Amino acid sequence: MTYSDWTKPFKQLKNKPSKLKKYIKHNAPKKRTCDKRKYKCQRCGRIGAHIRSYGLHLCRQCFREIAQRIGFKKYE
Repeated sequence: MTYSDWTKPFKQLKNKPSKLKKYIKHNAPKKRTCDKRKYKCQRCGRIGAHIRSYGLHLCRQCFREIAQRIGFKKYE
């Protein structure tokens, strides 16, 4: 299972609350305290190539798309 789809079996387990509770306990992604997976892009949800400077929390691809709109200049 990937990071984003751990909730897929919820439909099957909705009629069995005890099994659903156990599933959530053992399969939910754990809260990260450090590591690159702690921060996700707020725009697209990517984990890698993350820019946290100035409180942006964007991946580099999203940053390139919206940099002009948020006031960054490209120097050549």
